Amino acid sequence: MIEIDGITAGGQLLRTAAALSVLTGKPFKIINIRGARPQSGLKAQHMEVIKALGKLCNAEITGLELGSEEIEFIPNKFVEKDLTIKIPTAGSIGLLLNALLIATYNKSIKIKVYGGGTWNKWAPPVLYLKKVLFPLIGEKTEINIIRDGFYPQGGAEVEVISKPFEINKIDILRRGEIKEINGYSIASSILKKNKVAERQKECAEKLLKKEFQVPINIQISYVDSISPGSGILLVMKTENSIIGADCVGEKGKSSENIATEAVNNLIFESRKAGVDKHAGDMLLPYIALAGKGRYKTSMITNHTISNADIVNRFLDVKIRIIGDQGGMGIISLS
Repeated sequence: MIEIDGITAGGQLLRTAAALSVLTGKPFKIINIRGARPQSGLKAQHMEVIKALGKLCNAEITGLELGSEEIEFIPNKFVEKDLTIKIPTAGSIGLLLNALLIATYNKSIKIKVYGGGTWNKWAPPVLYLKKVLFPLIGEKTEINIIRDGFYPQGGAEVEVISKPFEINKIDILRRGEIKEINGYSIASSILKKNKVAERQKECAEKLLKKEFQVPINIQISYVDSISPGSGILLVMKTENSIIGADCVGEKGKSSENIATEAVNNLIFESRKAGVDKHAGDMLLPYIALAGKGRYKTSMITNHTISNADIVNRFLDVKIRIIGDQGGMGIISLS
């Protein structure tokens, strides 16, 4: 039984532990879940991820209830079956799928998600997985966003077909020359009259052209959704890597402010690093599963440090982090 103290970590620690537990068959117990947060313990979105992962292996789970600060997860034999997941909140589907795809990277499974958000604050959008993470690791999974979901009601609908794949060699210490920047400006159909998607695109393109002398192409889309919302994802393709940055709309924030924040995020993420901070966290299990890898991330986050420790413990590897939390750093598999 792997014992984990979550006093200084967030929900990502729990998601990664459960995903790797399913993958390896190793049970774990975690205490002080989200212990340092203003509202500690499990929230609805955390529970849905653990329930879904538990279904993949008929896991025995104790303590799985709202507000719980301790759970025990004992996996059984992996059951290769399709999953249907219903999320009653606007919780992040991107984070849900990130965990599920770690657990099923060598399996073929269909996943249907009803509810939740495809665009969330403090979480990469589902599009980020398709446009940034998957190309970096060689992931062959197909994601079909049938309906986007925004805060506060969520209500998304997403279909996923997970396929086994061979993990790409990850050796990205330098991003190399910037080749092009693509973007995806999304808004609810109800916002079409205010040209929200167009305004996000136009502002982002104007700012990007001042900063980067490369081809820039931003697509606009209007989507049906229960709650009105918008977002923009920018994807920089370079000689050695792919770097993403995004911003999600919220009440009181203009389309121009959303675009400006996304551009500023991309400038920050692409300074001298090989990958952005989201990829810096998400790539950890994959370099361990590949048995080798190294990359320079734009920021070592608390998630980076806690995830590296969890990966080391479940996969019996040694991930080394060179650098301080809050700054750029190099991550390698020793």
